[in-house]
This record gives sequence, structure tokens and C-alpha cells, in this order.
Amino acid sequence: MVLDKEMLVPLKRVEIVIDEDDFEEFQEICRAINIRGYTYISQAGGFGSRGNRRPNDMPLPEKNILVIIACTEEQAETLAKNISSRMKEIGGIFLISDCDWVKGPKISY
Repeated sequence: MVLDKEMLVPLKRVEIVIDEDDFEEFQEICRAINIRGYTYISQAGGFGSRGNRRPNDMPLPEKNILVIIACTEEQAETLAKNISSRMKEIGGIFLISDCDWVKGPKISY
């Protein structure tokens, strides 16, 4: 399938896995740099620097959240600068990749 280039907006896709306790701080940073929209998924599982996280297998005091953002390159860079030192303290994962936003009736980036 080939999409018409006029239907697409080149953006950055940011994926962040953070602890649920740090989500409010993350939201404040997003508001401060004018990121107007994101999607989050609670109780994300996986294996990493904080060990194995299997939210369905056992009750965990700490829960991960996966956040997905489509934003401009400038916003992604600013977010990385604002959150990278915090990520070193709390762990998690922060990924930035290229993506295309398919234009629809409403744009929230």
C-alpha cells in the first residue's frame, strides 16, 4: 500500500516505560513543553534493569506504564533533555524513532 505524501506528517515517535509513581512528574514535563497528546498503557510487563515485571503473575508494589507520543523533533529533543537525568535515577526505557502521522479530522501533536 502506498499512501499519498500529502496525507502524512513526519514526526517523532517516543516510547517511554516508567514507574507508575513517576507518571505525574512526566505529565508535568509534557505540559511544560506543550506536548498535547499521548497514549499510556498501565501495568506494562517486561524484563530490564529493575528485573522481571509480570503484572499478571503477582501483585507488584511498583507498576510500569508504557507511554507513546507522536511529536515534533524539537519536542522529542526537549523531552529527552528534561527527562534523561531522571531516567538514570528511576530506570525504565526511552526510545525515539521516526514516524508518519496519517492526517485525520483532528491533529493533537
